[in-house]
Amino acid sequence: MANGTSWTKSFFVGIWKVLNFCRKVFFNIIFIILAIGLIAVLMKDDGKVIVPDSAALVLNIEGEIVIEKTYVDPFDAFLQQAFDSEDENPEVLLRDILFVLENAKHDKRIKSLVLHLEGMHNAGMDKLKQVATAIDSFKQSGKPVYAIGDYYTQSQYYLASKADNIYLNPMGRMMFDGYGRYGPYFKSALEKLKVSTHVFKVGTYKSAVEPFIRDDMSEEAKEANKAWLTSLWQLYKQDVAAQRNLPIDSFDEDVDVFLTKFAQVDGDFAAYALENGWVDALKTREQIRVQMIDEVGEDSSTNSFQQISLASYLRVVKTPFDLAPENTDKVAIVVAKGTILNGTQKAGQIGGDSTAVLLRKARLDDKVKAVVLHIDTPGGSASASEVIRQEIENLKAANKPVVALMSTYAASGGYWIAASADQIWAAPSTITGSIGVFGMFMTYENTLDYLGINTDGVGTTDFAGLSPARKLDPRIGQIIQMSVENSYDQFLNLVAQARNMTASKVDSIAQGRVWIGSTAQELGLVDNLGYLDDAVNAAAKLASLETFDTKYIERDLSPADKFWKEFFGQAAVTFGKASFAQSDSRLMSLVKQLVQDFDAVARFNDPRGTYAHCLVCEIY
Repeated sequence: MANGTSWTKSFFVGIWKVLNFCRKVFFNIIFIILAIGLIAVLMKDDGKVIVPDSAALVLNIEGEIVIEKTYVDPFDAFLQQAFDSEDENPEVLLRDILFVLENAKHDKRIKSLVLHLEGMHNAGMDKLKQVATAIDSFKQSGKPVYAIGDYYTQSQYYLASKADNIYLNPMGRMMFDGYGRYGPYFKSALEKLKVSTHVFKVGTYKSAVEPFIRDDMSEEAKEANKAWLTSLWQLYKQDVAAQRNLPIDSFDEDVDVFLTKFAQVDGDFAAYALENGWVDALKTREQIRVQMIDEVGEDSSTNSFQQISLASYLRVVKTPFDLAPENTDKVAIVVAKGTILNGTQKAGQIGGDSTAVLLRKARLDDKVKAVVLHIDTPGGSASASEVIRQEIENLKAANKPVVALMSTYAASGGYWIAASADQIWAAPSTITGSIGVFGMFMTYENTLDYLGINTDGVGTTDFAGLSPARKLDPRIGQIIQMSVENSYDQFLNLVAQARNMTASKVDSIAQGRVWIGSTAQELGLVDNLGYLDDAVNAAAKLASLETFDTKYIERDLSPADKFWKEFFGQAAVTFGKASFAQSDSRLMSLVKQLVQDFDAVARFNDPRGTYAHCLVCEIY
């Protein structure tokens, strides 16, 4: 027995020593990294980027085009850069792309523009349209524009269609998928897990909760979704067909027609694209390299053509400081991007409190004379939406006009926060409306019972025992439904008052139904169609401003945040990079999407449990 006890003791002591050794190694590595980073900050060389005298600007957009970047912890960003791990959701600011194109248009060193878009993720039509317009403006300089790629996604091709010449690799591929809304439905899975789903909603078309109570899309949701998706697809086809001088029916939507035409090119996607006039030539990477060297010269250090990337050129032309005179009147821009949640949220999400703080900063800034609320959200918490809307009322009471500008989405809660603005602007492709309210939560009494776990106790009132572990009292359910109906009535009335309509008129175009911007304007939900410059000029006009600058009202970083952002940024550059394998599993991607869809509702934190959210507004 003694020997057994001694052996067991030695085993666990050994395990502890190994763990302790690993712990010391880990923290020593972290210490070394931080020390190197600190040295880098103290001894850094800014390393200015030089634009060659003759170069092509390569518009290599990496990630999703956004109006506000999602907050990333400085240490997490440092680790991604230091270990060369890919950001799962990279983002590029729309205004940075537009700024680069405008500067390149006038820069005599930039001789041409090359659209290399394979790293660009899906982007909203409103953002694509603005980049496309900036490319058109660049072309006015007389400089040629080329699109090059081994493949083009539908979003990438929208921009590529603006090029003077579109080149596709002979082994390349491209197709037009159209727009669709498909997603997972969890009803049967929840039943198998014995989960009780309690749904309370108002609106025939309010389908945000359908994935949790059905195994398929309802006919009402199909009707509404088909209408706005078809309108959106029509906008896409019109723009591309006009740019390529093609009939609008050049884009195959019928599989049988596609099969017939595809057989004629022996199943060759690249030949199919060339045959249909979607691309101008099939060229290998080497052929493109040689052509571009002839046009802009050779970079001997890379054996390629003289070029500068989007990120590098941005560093050249964009100052890190705001050089606008402090005493100039300002039109403030407040960005509201992401799901609307209660409380304070980081950039990339809309917090009722944190977004209200931004609007309050604009109200209390004497130089701010008008505000543009730039909205890109499918909605979320009804309570948080109302907190934001009330702050808009405060701005108007302070004689500072507010213009709401809708980006890709401004649905449900997104429309709630826009409703009280002096003017509402939207892109023709904006997805908006979805005026409806729902409440939902799950209880697990049957799941726990199956596992042999029971919940019991006493309370002083019928409300004391509310818990996901207990069955919902039907009377409590009635209370929640009444609250949801009350929130819907509030929604209708605030829209009716703001849009000078009757509540019944609003109800007839509400019921949770989604509209695109051009239709929303016809229905009276939107005043004008346009983009950021249009909204800013409208706000300035409302404030009677002839001379003004724009100013983004952003979340303040604490001194510590600023230090660590600079510290880790320099440390990553100095430390270097190491390669780690990245999973590209289609199955893992599907699992991630399932988790994201389920989590979209699970994250909601409205104190009343009522939400104005459009889950179907995202396009797949």
